[in-house]
Amino acid sequence: MFLGEHTHSIDPKGRVVLPSRFRPDLAKGCFITKGQDRCLFVFTPEAWEQEVERIRSLPRTDRKLRNYSRVFFAGAIDQKPDKQGRIQLPATLRDYAGLDKEVTVVGVGERVEIWDSAKWQEVTAAGDVEYADIEEALSEHGI
Repeated sequence: MFLGEHTHSIDPKGRVVLPSRFRPDLAKGCFITKGQDRCLFVFTPEAWEQEVERIRSLPRTDRKLRNYSRVFFAGAIDQKPDKQGRIQLPATLRDYAGLDKEVTVVGVGERVEIWDSAKWQEVTAAGDVEYADIEEALSEHGI
């Protein structure tokens, strides 16, 4: 399980260092794709397979779901971290997520998210305000 937030910089070659606590789970490789809210999702091979199966189970008759599948897979790449724990972020994915220099790498349970640090601060500020309301709503639904 991936937890915590870590600030790193993207080097001139478009690489970012993975937090040391994430490296063992990503050492054999990872899959990177576009996430919601203009971040990047990073999956272990096992989590990627689960996500692939989830998407495959969606009905192809729904145009929005077909488009979601296209964006999710067309933007995806597989990477293996180098000896320093860095992964290459292609320009297309960096552009999508607005990643330039400083990024925040966030553990979100089964996946990692990579955010522009300024955008991450905005997202967490809004999330902090809604946190109590969301917890209450989850309780009402028995979650």
